[in-house]
Amino acid sequence: MTSASTVRSESPNRRRLPLAVTLVVVGALVVAFFLFTSLYTDYLWFSQLGYTSVLTTQWAAIAVMFVIGFVGMALPVWLTINLAYRLRPVYAKLNSQLDRYQELVEPLRRLAMWAIPAVLGLFAGLSASSRWEATLLWLNRTVTGSTDPQFGLDLSFYLFELPFYRGVVSFASAVILIALLLTVAVSYLYGSIRVNGRELRISKSSRIQIAVLAGLYLLLQAVSIWLDQYTTLTQTGDLITGASYTDVNATIWARQILAGIALLIALLFFVTAFIGRWRFPLVGTALLLVASVVLGSLYPWVVQRFTVDPNARVLEAPYIQRNIDLTRDAFDVAEVEEVPYSATTEASPGALRSDAETTASIRIIDPALVSPAVAQLERFKTYYGFNSELDVDRYDIDGESQDTVIAVRELRQSGLGDGSSWYNNTVVYTHGYGVVAAYGNQRSADGQPVFFESGIPTSGELGEYQPRIYFGEQSPAYSIVGAPEGADPRELDYPSGEDGESETYNTFSGDAGPKLDTVFNRLVYALKFQSEQIFLSDAVNSESQILYDRNPVDRIQKVAPYLTLDSDPYPSVVDGKVVWIVDGYTTSDAYPYSRTVSLSNSIADSDSEAQRYAIDDINYIRNSVKATVDAYDGTVTLYAWDDEDPVLQTWQKIFPSTLKPISEMSGDLMSHVRYPTDLFKVQRSILGQYHVTDAGRFYSRTDAWQTPADPQEDASTNSLQPPYYLTLQMPGQETPSFSLYSTFIPRGASSEDASNVLKGYLAVDADAGGEDGVKGEGYGALRLLTMPDESTVPGPGQMQNDFNSDQAVSSLINILRQGQTDVLNGNLLTLPVGGGLLYVQPVYVQSTGETSYPVLQKVLVGFGDEIAFEDTLDQALDSLFGGDSGASAGDGDVPVEGGEGEGEETPTEPTEPADPGDGSETPPTGADGELAAALAEAQAAMEAKQAALEDGDFAAFGEADARLSAAVERALELLGG
Repeated sequence: MTSASTVRSESPNRRRLPLAVTLVVVGALVVAFFLFTSLYTDYLWFSQLGYTSVLTTQWAAIAVMFVIGFVGMALPVWLTINLAYRLRPVYAKLNSQLDRYQELVEPLRRLAMWAIPAVLGLFAGLSASSRWEATLLWLNRTVTGSTDPQFGLDLSFYLFELPFYRGVVSFASAVILIALLLTVAVSYLYGSIRVNGRELRISKSSRIQIAVLAGLYLLLQAVSIWLDQYTTLTQTGDLITGASYTDVNATIWARQILAGIALLIALLFFVTAFIGRWRFPLVGTALLLVASVVLGSLYPWVVQRFTVDPNARVLEAPYIQRNIDLTRDAFDVAEVEEVPYSATTEASPGALRSDAETTASIRIIDPALVSPAVAQLERFKTYYGFNSELDVDRYDIDGESQDTVIAVRELRQSGLGDGSSWYNNTVVYTHGYGVVAAYGNQRSADGQPVFFESGIPTSGELGEYQPRIYFGEQSPAYSIVGAPEGADPRELDYPSGEDGESETYNTFSGDAGPKLDTVFNRLVYALKFQSEQIFLSDAVNSESQILYDRNPVDRIQKVAPYLTLDSDPYPSVVDGKVVWIVDGYTTSDAYPYSRTVSLSNSIADSDSEAQRYAIDDINYIRNSVKATVDAYDGTVTLYAWDDEDPVLQTWQKIFPSTLKPISEMSGDLMSHVRYPTDLFKVQRSILGQYHVTDAGRFYSRTDAWQTPADPQEDASTNSLQPPYYLTLQMPGQETPSFSLYSTFIPRGASSEDASNVLKGYLAVDADAGGEDGVKGEGYGALRLLTMPDESTVPGPGQMQNDFNSDQAVSSLINILRQGQTDVLNGNLLTLPVGGGLLYVQPVYVQSTGETSYPVLQKVLVGFGDEIAFEDTLDQALDSLFGGDSGASAGDGDVPVEGGEGEGEETPTEPTEPADPGDGSETPPTGADGELAAALAEAQAAMEAKQAALEDGDFAAFGEADARLSAAVERALELLGG
């Protein structure tokens, strides 16, 4: 009876066991299939782009590193645990507590002896696999030919070898330490180590194992300490990055001594394994700890405090010079051309005559403000849109280079409203259409941009090109395109007809994505994008392709994982195609004696937020790659722009045949390549301090500069003024060139600080020329104009303050802001012309209505202490420079409302900034007098309105409001608005 009862009770458990095993197997298969789906779709994506080798190289490297890490951890741990157990004393006398521990552990012992090494190996494998890049860099390292000034080693040792060696030592140390701890634990649990009161007994086998492991650990620490001496060349101290006087004369040799002591103690542990005497290695270990405190910390502190600090300027000079020289090399600013520039502040007639070409190219269209205007004029449908900030490029129009504000009309599915569905979002609305380009130096009579490429279908000066935008910064997550020959087109191409109500459809004909020509491919992509419609929809056919990862930056990052990409990709019409041009950088944080900077903080300004980078703290950067992404078929092309960069040369060995030489770049593409913004921002942050090349002056920091805050931003944000692209002619140049510039003010200056004067003007030749495969001769040339110490040239903050405080200007702007319009100041440009620095700022007016957009109505200019405020830049320059600037601006042909053409309206005279200190004003006369009277009347009307409102006198309120409107209209008439 008992036996039958037992059988019946066990039967349900036995029946459940196969079910549990089945569920586990099914769950594992599901997880494996999802993992396979991810890997398989990645393979299809890379294969379609032609970069399969990049993916397989990464897979192979990660797999090999995982195996090495797994075996490197699991095998030693397994061996030490098994040795400690097998060599345990058979008849060891244990206490009752250890007996209980053994009883608990013994049932799980076999599992633990395999599981512990496996789990630790799994984590070690994952950790090692993340180091695949460092390993491949070490295996394929490239000699630079330059040596460091302290140890005389080639710089490749620091860039490629030292990080790898330190990683190997760190990993090995972790393995040995874990093995040592587990050996001690197992030995104690099974009686190889016994503690009786003060007596410690260790069996011979356990002693040998522990001593050998301890010796190996100390040996690895000796290697680690020895390698640490080289890291002093990349450590950031209070004064410089790199080894200072204290490091060279105390820290480095102290680490060498400590490494020797650690090596000696490791030998003592090996000896102990055979003779059994623990005293010497244990005493040596204690001495090592004491020596590390005395030699590693106390002695360097004494040297610094009592030797260096009293004589820092002299003693640190050689090491500061090393830091200056290698920092300028690492950030590629060693060849910057410094030009003393005694800028005049007197605006004399004809001063711009020698700068006529620069003056004619001054960009008055602000790409950060004009986007709403472009959207209103060129969007056509709510499912189209433009970026909030447009891009600046240049195009050859009628034989002349024109600075251009350009934008791509991209698809915005958020504008579909009720028309949004899987079918529409995936199959119908798949792409944007065309580009819009406007002259940078022109405006229409009503303040709108003057387009030379616009409309749907596109027309203008850019000729014929493929206008469809399938790949862009705002493209949908995925689209399914393509159809068999003869099938009706399903993809909306563009609205057509006079009323825009008709629609033209198109079928994609390129090769841009993995094909959905099999049931299996449809299934895996249905799983990838969590959409059964991909598998079930009749819209998916044998010719269908699925487009995804469509952002240009994302596509380039996947095929070139070693690059840090510029935050500002820009579109260009090149060789009959719209392409996105993206700059790629190779960076490092291991360049000796080079200052370490935060890449994200260096590029952050009012136009760009701080980015996230895998390696943010860098001390080396090169613009090594120019990349393009075809906006129609997504083709990614990488060009080796700086083939002398050792980091790029090393990556080319790892990923051969993925980069094309610069010789394959067409002249048309060359003409649109520009000097990258992010690199320039990093270089200007470095030159703020490292324009000083004398160690003594550098130590004193009396000539440190900084980038000024953007005067258009709220002071609390402390956002830096971004650099601007302009065509200009720097002193020393024979002709103007497309350039990127920024300014410097004294470090610590604020917009309210009297020392906010201009100290430096940095510009780089951003034009790569237009010849096939040949980089322009002047491209990348950095020129730094330095103002004399006694210079009082106003900085951007001071000039903006002068603009805002001018009586006529500020009164009109303040009144306009009280009504139904907003006044928006555009980018404040600075140009080295007329022997001084000219400031130019477009002023936009925008209605507060929902469908309004900014229109350019006025231009502010400043030179020294004088300013002018006119309808056009041409008029403003003439007004500023005594009635005749000597040159014509690009907007000189803009007709003035109410006049018969240019010159019909008398420009206002330059006005001096209001002096708030003396309380006196010079009564204006003539046209200025009428304007001042109108402004005064408007001010009085506003005060009357406020008083009437407080008194509740609505009749008086209405009367004052009518007076205000009349006064504002009169002021606008006088200003030509």
